[in-house]
Amino acid sequence: MTIQGEIAGLAHEDADVVEFLRRAGLLDADTLLDDEAWVKWRGGRAHQYAAA
Repeated sequence: MTIQGEIAGLAHEDADVVEFLRRAGLLDADTLLDDEAWVKWRGGRAHQYAAA
């Protein structure tokens, strides 16, 4: 996962994404997962973390 071009880490589940966003200063990150203005899902469908 990248945040503003910086690598934040590898997410294995939504909780990981929320934690990375929280560390970036977004306290209500869990409400942003489906907001395309904040989170862009790439390489697969949203909320799916299976290896490609």
